Amino acid sequence: MSMHRVFVSRQIFPEAIDLIKSEAQVDLWEDELPPSRETLLEKVKGIDGLLCLLTDKVDVELMDTAGPQLKVISQIAVGFDNIDISEATSRGIPVGNTPEVLTQTTADATWALLMAAARRIVEGSNSVHNGNWRTWHPLHYLGQDVYGATLGIIGLGRIGIEVAKRANGFDMEVIYSDLFRNEAAEEEHNLRYVDQQTLLKEADFVSLHTVLNDKTYHLIGDNEFEAMKETAVLVNAARGPVVDPQALYRALKEGKIAAAALDVTEPEPIPMDDPLLTLDNCVIVPHIASASVATRREMSRLSAQNLINGLKGVPLETCVNPQVYENL
Repeated sequence: MSMHRVFVSRQIFPEAIDLIKSEAQVDLWEDELPPSRETLLEKVKGIDGLLCLLTDKVDVELMDTAGPQLKVISQIAVGFDNIDISEATSRGIPVGNTPEVLTQTTADATWALLMAAARRIVEGSNSVHNGNWRTWHPLHYLGQDVYGATLGIIGLGRIGIEVAKRANGFDMEVIYSDLFRNEAAEEEHNLRYVDQQTLLKEADFVSLHTVLNDKTYHLIGDNEFEAMKETAVLVNAARGPVVDPQALYRALKEGKIAAAALDVTEPEPIPMDDPLLTLDNCVIVPHIASASVATRREMSRLSAQNLINGLKGVPLETCVNPQVYENL
């Protein structure tokens, strides 16, 4: 019997590739940049399994191009807004992702961004490297206190809860808004549930941890920035399009909020002529919230195992659409 054929759309940890090779014939995309749409469609023809990234649009066209033998789609990410889940489900194709393994690492990175923006760390570091540090001055690089401040979390999922837990060490008041109230988390971690408008008005730091969908696209725009404090700091470690980038630029430029820190942008990568890059009060990093050695290694392993399970017809370790198994 011939081995299954799979396409892996980016380099992952070598041991994960070796794991897949033990079960399938692997076509690995080794370039640093993702394959073009045309190349991706060519690569998926006749494959049995796909291991993909957020940069790969997995839609009806791609599934049709791959063919009816496509057994599994495995994504090396928590989010899956690039995949047409309903279409995959209708075809009986399980879709895997990598939740939980990056929760702690992403929460840590959220706090790194929050602290960097609050205390103007990047701006200060650039000043030193550029030779502009001439003396200590009582009025230079004044930022926002974190200790005792109010943290507002929009989206209290796994990562949002971990971000909230870390706030306890700073004696912060933590408020949150979400489609669903989590009274158990409120009691355990001393959280207060509020509507989004109240959160924006009260929070000194607003941290975004919501999924991206039609309802959360540009969730934070001009009206939301108007509601926030002039001293507020916005942190986005969710998805870039949750924030309207033009509205963010206006808010930062006009002093409607004090600062922002972004792990994600719209689009990605951010164009070098984007006006946000001209602002000292906007910290931007290249989508690295899960980028620790241990976490990315485990993400690689889990995505590889999901791929193999799907090829074998075994339930995935982490499946976005478990309803595909209901009729088994």
